[in-house]
Amino acid sequence: MKLSYLALPVVTAACLLTAGCASHTAYYAPPPPPPPAGYNSVPPLIARADQVGFRSGTEDGGRDAYNGFGYHPQHDRKFHSTPGYDSALGPYEPYRDAFRRAYLRGYDQGFHRS
Repeated sequence: MKLSYLALPVVTAACLLTAGCASHTAYYAPPPPPPPAGYNSVPPLIARADQVGFRSGTEDGGRDAYNGFGYHPQHDRKFHSTPGYDSALGPYEPYRDAFRRAYLRGYDQGFHRS
């Protein structure tokens, strides 16, 4: 009988310690894996539009500045014709928009550098 009186406090203390510790354990999840390669890369259609548009704009802006013409990037033929488009890369409208943005950046740089 004496053993049961001694066992009861020991078992109770063990249960209280276990329950108390279990409620305070912190679980830290590992960080998520990195995104796959090329996840944030620019689509080939947009990359081509940026390259061709910027180069065309730089050439035209430099030419206009050298010849003493005013700053009129939207009046140049290449701005409207958007050369370099390849239908195999995707639709025309995103290419046109990206080309024109790049053309304006390039024209500005070419015009003010000369």
